[in-house]
Amino acid sequence: MRWLKSYPKEIQVFLLASLLNAAGGSLMWPLVTLFVYQELGRPMQDAGLVVLLQSLGGIIGQLLGGSLYHRLGVRKLIVGSLLFNGLFLFTLPFVSTHWYWFMGAMVMIGLFNSMSMPAIQAFIGFRFADRRGELFNIVYVANNIGVALGTALCGVLADISYYLSFVINGLSCVLFAGFFFVYLSKIGTGDSQHIDDNNPGRPKAGRGESAGWLLGQVRIYLFMGVATLFLWLGNSIWNTGVSPFIVSSGLLISYYSLLWTMNGILIFAGQPFIHLIRRWFANTAQAQMTASAVFYLLGYIVILGFHNYPAFIVAMILTTFGEMLISPAIPSFVSERTGAYAPFYLGVAGGIGAVGRVIGPYVMGIFYDQGGLIPVTWVAVIAAVLSLAFYLVHSVAQRGVMLKPRQ
Repeated sequence: MRWLKSYPKEIQVFLLASLLNAAGGSLMWPLVTLFVYQELGRPMQDAGLVVLLQSLGGIIGQLLGGSLYHRLGVRKLIVGSLLFNGLFLFTLPFVSTHWYWFMGAMVMIGLFNSMSMPAIQAFIGFRFADRRGELFNIVYVANNIGVALGTALCGVLADISYYLSFVINGLSCVLFAGFFFVYLSKIGTGDSQHIDDNNPGRPKAGRGESAGWLLGQVRIYLFMGVATLFLWLGNSIWNTGVSPFIVSSGLLISYYSLLWTMNGILIFAGQPFIHLIRRWFANTAQAQMTASAVFYLLGYIVILGFHNYPAFIVAMILTTFGEMLISPAIPSFVSERTGAYAPFYLGVAGGIGAVGRVIGPYVMGIFYDQGGLIPVTWVAVIAAVLSLAFYLVHSVAQRGVMLKPRQ
């Protein structure tokens, strides 16, 4: 833990809370598809539909979270969205026997969970502006240590009861909301403020700019958002291709959760390798996005060529490297290029990217029901190629671009 001691106590507490919340969240999200497919006895197409609706709620949540940041204030937005997310998680055991109520609850979970994301990212970018790139990465690592812990338990809990996973996830959301309420109150960030008043260099909210003008700066977000859309579309292969393939092959659910446990461990243990990639080949956020798409593409090619459990392990390693590059790169790029407008652009870029989470599970569910894993993998490969192409376009489009407020 020596690396953690190099950070101020304020950051250490924030990282610990993020880790615990991520552990609670990872008890549920890998199991949604299997819950619908196995527990509720519905076809994979319906399982994909539920994930589609949840992701649709996530798109709206991303856009609202970015747009409401300066209007509501960071404390109301983050604490409120986390509390509502926890509330709807608690309702899942009661509404799962009613299909349409269950789908509605999943939409609201997607909405409120995603609403907090751009707010938390923007808060980090504003609060720790001098170390934002480093902090985005270390928060990402801490979250995925939590994911490793959570996914190690989710298969075990699912064998006992899926509902237990949902309830514990809800409890973690409520506790995280409580943490943020105390944390933001303690550092003096009130509902009408978005960063610490003691920071004399803090950016102003930029309320004078219209949404139309902000959306008109397409080079900042559009190509990156579309590339991320295809990236998340292809990544749907894990929940809507690999997971039912593992179950239909006679393996336990824990074999699937083990892949995600490995993902979380590798995100921590593989940091030296990613550091070398950044140092030698990808020293800018744009280059890291491009390299990420390459790793995702290589992972899907492995599944396409071998489609067995050892291939899933190798593919998970490769796509995890891609994830390690892309996750800190996007918020770091947006925070550096857009200043006070970062919450808006984090929400817009995140919302566009989340479209991939919407259409991916549903499309892949249809392909899986018709042909199994192979056609699903082809979809993932094609999506990764398109993602790589759009990240390259985004990189070229950024030459000399720096968003500045209109005078």
